[in-house]
Amino acid sequence: MHVPVMYAQCLEGLQIKADGTYLDGTFGRGGHARGVLQLLGAGGRLLLMDKDPEAIAVAEREFGADARVAIHRGSFAELAQWDATAAGLDGVLLDLGVSSPQLDVAERGFSFGKDGPLDMRMDPEAGDSAAQWLASASEKDIADVLWTYGEERMSRRIARAIVARRVEQPLLRTAQLADLIASVVPRGEQKIHPATRSFQGIRIFINRELADLEAGLDAALARLKPGGRLAVISFHSLEDRIVKQFITRHAKAPPANRRMPVEVAFTPTLMAIGAAQKAGAAEIAANPRARSAVLRVAEKLAEAA
Repeated sequence: MHVPVMYAQCLEGLQIKADGTYLDGTFGRGGHARGVLQLLGAGGRLLLMDKDPEAIAVAEREFGADARVAIHRGSFAELAQWDATAAGLDGVLLDLGVSSPQLDVAERGFSFGKDGPLDMRMDPEAGDSAAQWLASASEKDIADVLWTYGEERMSRRIARAIVARRVEQPLLRTAQLADLIASVVPRGEQKIHPATRSFQGIRIFINRELADLEAGLDAALARLKPGGRLAVISFHSLEDRIVKQFITRHAKAPPANRRMPVEVAFTPTLMAIGAAQKAGAAEIAANPRARSAVLRVAEKLAEAA
């Protein structure tokens, strides 16, 4: 069963209005969406997006008959291109990263703990799989991805091992890759599996997650109505840094620059709502995947007259 992370905090942060229009850009299995829908009245509207066809199938099956709900398969990076958002939104929710069902199904290839095809695509019909990319990428490109997106200190050693191994046999299974990484990375004192950061880095790269996040935040700001709320749950520092910097950039004037003879006028378009929130001890005990979750909420300000 998929347990939505920071469920109560998200709904509180969005401040659901009964007649409002809300977009869940990462439907997953609908945990947060169900909560939003329960708070909407007959005049409310819930827009659901996901690029995973399995998630969309669940949305159609469980929400498709509700006249208040519209469903669209695609990345939240393109939310402003969906006609249903053109009238404006009272709230946007983004729950980043991989959902529990994606991790738990070995065939999706996200988990090093379950042997399956080395795929990792959130949309299995788009782009190259992890196996296809690893079969052709240069050693430098592999190392760069592991370092940039996985923050893996042994990135060069792992990349070298991958390139050497693929000469002997293609890397087609998650267990193959996880075992190879474990064989060249000393476990030392770390509690996590040696392949954790590498799998994260490859997954983020294959799915263009950080680029989509940057585009999605811009699109959300463009579509939010004044007073509308943006709620984003991140699961690692790279995502959270982008969200934090985005909110700060639109909420606070940049530091003064002595070299600029004329001060540039700044009009804030966002207001941060409180500080970053983390899951409590009880939620983490019940759902360990909430351990690394960080929720940030911001409100769009009224445009200056």
